[in-house]
Parts: sequence; structure tokens; C-alpha cells
Amino acid sequence: MKLLIVDDEKGIRDVIKEYAKLEHYEMIEASDGEEAIEAIQNEDVDCMVLDIMMPHLDGLSTLKEIKKQKNIPTIILSARSDEYDKLLGFELGIDDYLTKPFSPKELMARIKAILKRTHPDHKQFTYQTLTVDFMGHTITIDDKEVKVTPKEYELLTYLIENQNVAISREQLLSAIWGYDFYGDDRTIDTHIKMLRNNLGEYRDLITTVRGMGYKFEIPKKANE
Repeated sequence: MKLLIVDDEKGIRDVIKEYAKLEHYEMIEASDGEEAIEAIQNEDVDCMVLDIMMPHLDGLSTLKEIKKQKNIPTIILSARSDEYDKLLGFELGIDDYLTKPFSPKELMARIKAILKRTHPDHKQFTYQTLTVDFMGHTITIDDKEVKVTPKEYELLTYLIENQNVAISREQLLSAIWGYDFYGDDRTIDTHIKMLRNNLGEYRDLITTVRGMGYKFEIPKKANE
């Protein structure tokens, strides 16, 4: 898989490059928007990490131009946490948004989740007798279909795709309900409660991260 990292700070590009190597990703770099636009014309890119504040052409303007040519899954990486930037980014079609300072490990986990969605190498998730069929949009336990609402299904698959990563309520609202949703984060809590009830014996796979949100996590003993 090939990543395009667009950031005017060489130090940040170098850090991401080191972590990308550990995941066996090929990486190309651009120090500003103009270089990024040129790069996508010459390379097939699987995922782009894009800074907002850059010289010559800012990140959001760069994204607009790139979207005219190619639909590349994109994560915005920026020191700015303004809601306007996030909303505009999602309106332009970004897949995720991380605020600096950031955890390189979390960035890699989010890239991996995006690549799983856009380049699926498997069509279902299975743990013991629980199966989530991504193609059929079904959940089964002991070969019996579990009835859930569309939003509950989207929540579960999003958490599975970001397995072992703590996801904030804000991020879940943006990803599942969209940037223009006017409710509050209690909506997430209500749907998680219903989803857990429907998962029965597997309810504890969705853990609460205090003060933040939720995480889908397989018990360590199950992985040993």
C-alpha cells in the first residue's frame, strides 16, 4: 500500500515515515499542496495524510483540487482544532481528522482501518460464535441472526474496523451520523447501550473509555 504524506514540517514527515515502514507501507512525501497535486498525477496513492496549514496552497484547497482528479481516502492532520475546519473537511470527503500533537501509533491504526474499508482483504469478522458479515450487513451469534438498527450496525462495524483504538463520541457522531448532525453525544451512549444488549454475551467487547468514548477490544486471553 502506498501513502502520500503532505506536510510542510520535515520532522513530522520523518516520524510518519518511520512508523509507515514498520507497517510495510510505501511512502511518498510532499511539503506543500502543489507538490501533492503533482505527486498524485504520477503515483497511484492508497491513502493520503494531509496537513491544513501549509505554504503556497493550504490543505483544504489542495484537497478540493485532488478530489477533481482522484478519490483518495484522506486523513486531515492539523494543529488547528477549529470545528469549521473539521466540518469543511468532512464536507469535502475526508475519512478522518487528527489534531496535532498526535500519536503516530494512532495515526497508523486509523490508516489501517481506512485501508481495510477501501481495500478489503476479508469480508467478515469472526470471534468465537459471533460473526459480522460486512458484505451481507448481518450479525449472527450461534448461527442466529441478531436484529439491530442500521445505526447500531454502522457503529459496530466502525468500532471493529478501528479495533483496539479508543474512539471519541465526537468522532463516532461525525463518522456515523455525519458532520451536520445536531444532536449530542448522549445519542452515542444510547445506541451503544442498545447494541450491547443485542450482542448479549459479547457485550463486553465494546469497552467504555472514561472521559472519551468507546473501544472494540478482544480479551487478551483470546489472542494468546
